[in-house]
Parts: sequence; C-alpha cells; structure tokens
Amino acid sequence: MSLAFLSPVGEAIARSPMERLAEAAGAQFEVRDGWNVAVRYLGEAPGNPVAWADVSHLPKWEVRGPDVGGELGSARREGETWWCGLTRERALVLGGPAPEEALDVTCNYAALTILGPQARETIARFCALDLRPGNAPPHSFRPGSIARQPGMILVEGPDRFLLLFGWAVGEYVWTVVADAARALGGGPAGIGALNDA
Repeated sequence: MSLAFLSPVGEAIARSPMERLAEAAGAQFEVRDGWNVAVRYLGEAPGNPVAWADVSHLPKWEVRGPDVGGELGSARREGETWWCGLTRERALVLGGPAPEEALDVTCNYAALTILGPQARETIARFCALDLRPGNAPPHSFRPGSIARQPGMILVEGPDRFLLLFGWAVGEYVWTVVADAARALGGGPAGIGALNDA
C-alpha cells in the first residue's frame, strides 16, 4: 500500500486567524515569507482617522537569560526588531531573525497594528490600559486586558500601537477593534499602509 497521499504537495502557506474576516472586508492577499498577508483592501482610503492591520505574520521569539528583559514597561528598538521585557529574565522579541537560543512563539500571538490620530481613542473603547502619552510614551510595553482577553500593547510611535493577544481569540479581537474603529471613521488597512505611516 502506498502512503504517497500523506506527502505534502508544494509549500504550506501560513494563515492568520483573522484572514477570513480580512477577506470579507475586501483584503487582497500576497504570500510573503510563507504567510498569506493582507497587503491592501478594496476601497482602502489613506488618511483614515484610524486604521488597523493584521500583522500576525510578524516573527515573535521568546528569549530567556539574565537581564534580557531590560527595563520593565518599556521596549527597545534594534534595527527592525523590538525587544520587549516580560520579566527581567524573559523578553519577547518582535521581528527580525531569530535571536540566539530563542523559542519561536509566532503562532502563540495574533497581532494587530492600530494607527492614526484616533488610535488611542479606539483602543480606549475596549481596553482599560492607560495609554495617554504621559503614561505610555513611544517605546512603552504594557501587559493587560485587551477586549477582556490577556494581551500586550507596544507603543511603537505617538499614534501607532501593536496589540498582541492569543491566537485563538483573533477573530473576536478583530471584531471588537473593527466596531470601535468604524465608529470613529476608521477601516482596515493592508501592510502596505504601515510602511507609508
């Protein structure tokens, strides 16, 4: 008996837990680094007061060691990589190549980037974390409840936030973010919009 039918055909494509909702919202996809990524949306309008983009494909690594976490509550940028302290001995590394002795946790965390002048107001509608500029300036990293789910928020810039949350609740968080952002005139954005912001 041949077991050839068990052999994979072609390369497997990784998919975000929010892909179905992105597709329903008009996403156009491209395969990048083995992931099916929403690169743009039909009718996507630049300059929205707030936009959100699925960035679950962003590589995520957990690193352990003495003082790898740095100063708790903050993140440091090294090139295209963010080092976010979970504890003094644990860090979550976002983007870039795998650090030495790192554990790949990319599929543990789904991720959304929320950006625009109404980004803070959008997040305030479903999250109790205090993200006012005086309390959460750029390079802040805050664990807490996101839409009543455990998560973390990285303040990448004055109007740009990266939300990390459990892979299994990706669709739920997308709908919560979409409801809050649309009430403020926002819409979804492809990753191309992130590079322009």
